[in-house]
Amino acid sequence: MNFREILLPLDLNDESSWSHALPAAINLARSSQARLHVLTVVPDFGMSIVGQFFPKDFEHTAMAEAEKRIAAFAGDHVPADVAGRHLVAHGSVYKEIIDAAETLSVDLIIMGAHRPDLEDYLLGPNAARVVRHSRCSVLVVRS
Repeated sequence: MNFREILLPLDLNDESSWSHALPAAINLARSSQARLHVLTVVPDFGMSIVGQFFPKDFEHTAMAEAEKRIAAFAGDHVPADVAGRHLVAHGSVYKEIIDAAETLSVDLIIMGAHRPDLEDYLLGPNAARVVRHSRCSVLVVRS
């Protein structure tokens, strides 16, 4: 199966979200001559009452820092022969991944996942939600 557009969502603060998924994404992008889009999501506050405890420019500052970090990550970890770009989104993690996949018309999402804990079974991890709601194929790489 050949892919044209691959999305690799990752958490810059959690190496297990990409340590195994990134090599798989690079290999598939190379073998399919696909573009690799690396995405990180800055989570929203959830309830608006939580937001009042942060400085007014917190979201802008967090987005700017995430942009710098994802650019550095892509420069350090994605080989020059793999075409693509890096992106930052803001909001609910799984929803932003699905929205990015649809906006970019990706045909494969590659995600890292850890062994689920009890709370993951009750609440549902982001990888499971992406698998359930995505319109394209999803490859979950266990760490």
